[in-house]
Amino acid sequence: MENEINYVQIGNRIRIEREKFDMTREKLSELLNLSPYFLGQIERGERKMSINTLINISECLHVSIDYLFFERVNANTNNNILHSLINKCSEKEIKVIEAVIKLLLPHLAR
Repeated sequence: MENEINYVQIGNRIRIEREKFDMTREKLSELLNLSPYFLGQIERGERKMSINTLINISECLHVSIDYLFFERVNANTNNNILHSLINKCSEKEIKVIEAVIKLLLPHLAR
């Protein structure tokens, strides 16, 4: 079956996205109200998660469920970390980032 669920790959994608935020497993598990041990089992593909847990992980890491399950991403997404992080931001967060960059740019050595 082409779209068979691979929990090891799902867990690996969760771990990769968590690490992009320099977030420990303990911190993410705290945000999700899960034990670090259980989150570790999810990341290793040893345990399945509820739909609610999946949704919470998706929202917390700012990734789609489709990405977590099948690694499907927008065709315009590149591997640039900054681009990836900005894609995860809300419109309000992007405006703050834009303002900070505008303040910083004149002070950066060229």
